[in-house]
Amino acid sequence: MGWFEALVLGLVQGLTEFLPISSSAHLRIVAALVGWDDPGAAFTAVTQIGTELAVIIYFGKKIGRILQAWFYSLYQKEWRQDPDARLGWLIIVGSLPIVVLGLLLQDQIDSAFRDLRITATVLIVFGLILLYADRVGKQERTLDHLTVPHGLGFGFAQALALIPGVSRSGGTTSAGLLLGYTRAEAAEYSFLLALPAVFGSGVYKLKDIGSGGVPAQWGPTILATLVAFGVGYAVIAWLMAYIKKRSFVPFVVYRLVLGVLLFVLIFTGVLDPNAGPVSH
Repeated sequence: MGWFEALVLGLVQGLTEFLPISSSAHLRIVAALVGWDDPGAAFTAVTQIGTELAVIIYFGKKIGRILQAWFYSLYQKEWRQDPDARLGWLIIVGSLPIVVLGLLLQDQIDSAFRDLRITATVLIVFGLILLYADRVGKQERTLDHLTVPHGLGFGFAQALALIPGVSRSGGTTSAGLLLGYTRAEAAEYSFLLALPAVFGSGVYKLKDIGSGGVPAQWGPTILATLVAFGVGYAVIAWLMAYIKKRSFVPFVVYRLVLGVLLFVLIFTGVLDPNAGPVSH
């Protein structure tokens, strides 16, 4: 991977990670369109660390309160009913599905799930699910109403994002809307829930950078991660202001158009659904 390729893919990662349009799908599609190797699940996981650092800075005060309250709740009973402490425990609960499924399905994540026909399909299907959730969700609940079953529901939705095209933020936000949470509250929990999963996945996948007999290209990977961080922070700030007043319909339309276009490119022979060996 060259420096220019890393710069472009870092921009793509930062622009799409928090929007409900799937960053992993966009990394895969952009690489295929311009003839680059598939950046692979390892590259995606590592560069996502950059975007999650943006989450930590943007929600820094809230994350600090959650960590403090959660730590106190370990040995002080009165803290266990504190809203921030409960949220800390529910982030752990919500992280369990993606940990389990990520380990069980890691071979498919690195191979079969990266077929562009699957990407096109889930872009369309989960776009329609997001539209339905945005239309029928009551949007009354806040994170103070979060329960263990709801946390697991968010968690299973997040785990679906192991398939490029689903979208971590899109899947979890759809689940939140269907459970009656407001757009902003569902998105916020989605971002917080991603932290353990993304950092865990990124650290775990570090060993795969440079595997397969190809020298590790740490310089470009670090550049992509830093670019993803800067762009991702700006996108979070924009999105949190946007969803307080507007719906997810523009993102749904984008997903449907992209999914259909991807199918057209595949079936006309412009794109090979398995284009590009995985780049390490």
